[in-house]
Amino acid sequence: MPPLSFTWWQICRLGLVQTALGAVVVIMTSTINRVMVVELALPAMVPGGLVALHYAVQILRPRWGYGSDRGRRRTPWIVGGMALLAIGGFGAAAATALCEASVAAGLTLAVLSFLAVGIGVGAAGTSLLVLLATGVDDRRRGAAATVVWVMMIVGFAVTAPLAGHFLDPFSGTRLMAVSGAVSAIAFVIAILAVTGVEPARLTATTGAPAADRKFFEVLARVWAEPISRHFTIFIFVSMLAYSAQELILEPYAGLIFEMTPGATTKLSGLQHGGVLTGMLLVAGITMGVGGPVFGSLKLWTAFGCLGSAVSLAMIAAGGSVGAAFPLREAVFALGLCNGIYAVAAIGSMMGLAGRGGEAERGTRMGVWGAAQGIAFGAGGFLGTMALDLARLFTSDPTTAYASVFAGEAVLFVGAAIIALRIEHAPSRERRGNPLTQAAAFQFESGLETR
Repeated sequence: MPPLSFTWWQICRLGLVQTALGAVVVIMTSTINRVMVVELALPAMVPGGLVALHYAVQILRPRWGYGSDRGRRRTPWIVGGMALLAIGGFGAAAATALCEASVAAGLTLAVLSFLAVGIGVGAAGTSLLVLLATGVDDRRRGAAATVVWVMMIVGFAVTAPLAGHFLDPFSGTRLMAVSGAVSAIAFVIAILAVTGVEPARLTATTGAPAADRKFFEVLARVWAEPISRHFTIFIFVSMLAYSAQELILEPYAGLIFEMTPGATTKLSGLQHGGVLTGMLLVAGITMGVGGPVFGSLKLWTAFGCLGSAVSLAMIAAGGSVGAAFPLREAVFALGLCNGIYAVAAIGSMMGLAGRGGEAERGTRMGVWGAAQGIAFGAGGFLGTMALDLARLFTSDPTTAYASVFAGEAVLFVGAAIIALRIEHAPSRERRGNPLTQAAAFQFESGLETR
């Protein structure tokens, strides 16, 4: 039976799941965050802790991937995850409204709701990436990763202003109505997007997991694979560096370069514009030019990491230069290289998911998703903590910020070194499959000879 290969229409349909996912999550991380701090006058650590909880539960992603492996179907997990996400999104809004009457009851419901959001995002997101990994051929992976990521950003960009429009004048009831509508619409869109995309014949091409193998046995098997273990380390290190600068870049621009709040917000927008440009650049070149160099996601990943390291080093050095330093250009370059790294890493992740055996594809993707979620959640906190620690040792804020940016640059260099150990090689388990043969990669340590 020929391997599954999605059309661009099917890839875009699956991208709509990410749009729906982003639409619900943005209400949680922006609107509800602001309402708790401003309208309800709760400590900022309350929504911060709830968002951190949503990231912490991502450690369970391998278990959800294992579940989809056993069932040999991804669609039920995508649908179930989106249902739980929608329930959690509405529950978080209800919890926020409930806080007006009882803070204790409201926060209890909020904890349960954010847990549901974390589980829903993890279950749906992991299975969606596995499904894409199964049906997207090697040449399209960079472009497919760009489509999925950009469509998630579209979910953020469309939902936030629309929700803001309907939330005025604010009330708890109105917040529940808006959140409920967003959650319901997102769920319906996800259902329509995945219906009919995963054919029944896919179960015959993805291999059957051993029924007698328990979760921890499969997890141990996946972790014992050098490729899975090393790629997990790469994802963790690179995502830690990627996220650590998010909460300190705008304060740095305001404190050291004396930018206004409006100017630093525009600076953040410029960085995100760079990220989008980098993603589109990789998609265009890998699809349009291709070849062993320009089509290599390994090289694009390493280039993005090294470029991010150079950009961070420039930003760190810029503080001592002062107003003459081209901060905007350096921040755009950072966003550009971040986008190159991110989309190439996601494309590589899709290619590596089946490496080592089809039966553990979901578990393997879950391990990497857990590393990504934990690193992303920890990165912002560790970045700010590192800044506070640096300021204990120096009274010069420029030096303190520079030391943190330099540390992030070192992490990106380390990630690039790991990425450069990836080599194209046919998987022993899948030599007969031309789709997966072209997509297989192998991590090689410096001690190996071939």
